[in-house]
Amino acid sequence: MTQGSATPLPAPKERRRLREARALTQAELASRLGVSRSTVRSWETGRTTPRGRKLEAYVRLLGVGTTLSDDAVSGRQEGSVPALVGAGAPPPSRENRASENRRASEDRTADGAEPAEHADRGAVDRDRDRDRDRDRPGGEGERGDADQDSAVREPSLTPAQAFDALYAFAAPALVRQTYLLTGRRELARESVERAFQLAWYRWPEVAVDRDPAGWVRATAYEYALSPWHRLRPRYRHPEAPPAGGSERALLDVLLTLPPVYRRTLLLYDGVGLGLPETAAETEASTPAAANRVLHAREAVAARLPELALPEDLHRRLTELGSAERLRAAKPRTVRHHGEHRARQWTRAAIAFTVLLIGVTALTLRTAPDHYEAPLSPPETIHGLPPRSAPGPLSAEELVLRAKLRSQTSSGPERLVPDIR
Repeated sequence: MTQGSATPLPAPKERRRLREARALTQAELASRLGVSRSTVRSWETGRTTPRGRKLEAYVRLLGVGTTLSDDAVSGRQEGSVPALVGAGAPPPSRENRASENRRASEDRTADGAEPAEHADRGAVDRDRDRDRDRDRPGGEGERGDADQDSAVREPSLTPAQAFDALYAFAAPALVRQTYLLTGRRELARESVERAFQLAWYRWPEVAVDRDPAGWVRATAYEYALSPWHRLRPRYRHPEAPPAGGSERALLDVLLTLPPVYRRTLLLYDGVGLGLPETAAETEASTPAAANRVLHAREAVAARLPELALPEDLHRRLTELGSAERLRAAKPRTVRHHGEHRARQWTRAAIAFTVLLIGVTALTLRTAPDHYEAPLSPPETIHGLPPRSAPGPLSAEELVLRAKLRSQTSSGPERLVPDIR
């Protein structure tokens, strides 16, 4: 996919000047675009160039998107990018509207109308001088940008408010994306809710992540593509397909692709991520991600020849995601369920630990403290006569016993008794 020629993108130095004219820092612009500050810095230095939906939103925030309509950028038209991606630009601020009015007055002056005032000439001269100072090594512009970027801003939102803002920004589009990934409406909602519950549980880690929406998206995709869902009774039977014939055919083609190819195609042609970002999120190399995109496009074009062009495929993916009425739960409900689940798991862990300690103590209490040799089992010995018990004494034996008892119990007579 190549960058469209209809999107006006100024030079790198002009991008930086326009951002400063809007009184925006690199961090603020990155937060509005959903990217990192290093990405914005690379755009302004010319090392990289935005593409796709990020390009449209970036141009709109800079205020030079004369060929882009507001409806196309903000996602109000049917089949627009934010309906699937959810990365539309925020509404223009007071400074943006003032800059647009100033450009409109300049256009009218260029057409032949006389300007109402000439105060802007001094501002243009000051901007020129500031650009000259910035171009010099170690100039005032670089020091000002370094001081401005290194300044630590005080948090203006509580963790709950920041989580709710992230949920409202990313959840609706993420449910549509997960539906395209799995073809199941209930699984899509469940995956997004589980991902945001895990994000709330790890909010100190997610809040400082360079792309919180990407963190949640990767977690939702991993949960949705888990093979363990096949063992659940509710997911053994397919759900009702989309109503439209073209949407049903496209969804069937997507579901025939391997999960990793389906995910790569959705991220690149559906969400609009760049190839390095797609490769990083799918944990693959950039050439491997490019091959997966090409093979997935070929598979889709073989079944649906009208979607051979990437632009047509993106438009149909957007329409398919927007056709289903998929709604996400309220952020407060998601936070409440996540906290309740965390409490239950904590209580279960505590109960299991207590049970393990009790079993260990009982074993130590009842176990023997010394070694006892086991008794050998009895064995039967053959070949010996059975032992007979003595019977009653005869008359002679009784006389002999009485005689022996009557004699002395010591002496030779006892040793050699006289039988007379």
